[in-house]
Amino acid sequence: MATAENITVSFTKMSGAGNDFIMITNMHSRLELDWPTFAVKYCTARTGIGADGVILLEPDEDTDFAFRIFNADGSEAEMCGNGARCAAALALDQAIAGESMHFRTLAGIIEARCSGTDTAIRMTDPSRVENRVTLDMDGVREIVHFINTGVPHAIVFTDRIEEAAVEAVGRAIRRHRHFAPEGTNVDFVQVLGPNHIQVRTYERGVEAETLACGTGAVASAICCFEGGKISSTPVQVTMKGGELKIDFTREKGSYRDVWLMGPVVTVFTGEVILNP
Repeated sequence: MATAENITVSFTKMSGAGNDFIMITNMHSRLELDWPTFAVKYCTARTGIGADGVILLEPDEDTDFAFRIFNADGSEAEMCGNGARCAAALALDQAIAGESMHFRTLAGIIEARCSGTDTAIRMTDPSRVENRVTLDMDGVREIVHFINTGVPHAIVFTDRIEEAAVEAVGRAIRRHRHFAPEGTNVDFVQVLGPNHIQVRTYERGVEAETLACGTGAVASAICCFEGGKISSTPVQVTMKGGELKIDFTREKGSYRDVWLMGPVVTVFTGEVILNP
């Protein structure tokens, strides 16, 4: 592995509905760094760049590129919906791919389409749907719903989302033994209309509430539809960082053709000079 001495890393800071990422193009595989350590250092606000994660675009033999994401705590995630949308927008901007593209993630191959400031990705099909999971939370029973949309998500329904204890309850559910060993993301969901929901997410790996979560928006929309809480698509998902839209098809008890849609913006570009 290369040493960090005198290495300059160019990056693009991007945001997808409030999820922000340090985007690094490594299509020639010239950078061989300790990416978990890099993510912990530079995702930190004030002393670093500040972000929810670090995303790499690397070469892939069968698709336009390979996507890797390291969370702010250094862990590598299988997938990130808003991060994948940012990667697609960056790939188009840097002529790595055209307006329609495919790229590889640890969760599978993702299809993306870019149009103006909006970027849409076709997610891998959801799996492991569990309705009404009862968790013992130090003697208090909590009912959650579970679905994997590339990464695991536990859903908690509420009628007062602004008052939800996202940090405290989210942290407890995230590490509950039912979801061991990998843990889970936790989404707090309030239904606002027949195809409109509001979501707040405690993200695994960030270990805090984030302004948005693409895979969480998808998980929340599908769980609401599965439980009859919403009745039509596309589903509008309101998050602290902005609005997302989710579309999907339900067929023979399963969900497919799942699309996550929303805006992507470039915040700034820069360079990091790594010291030994």
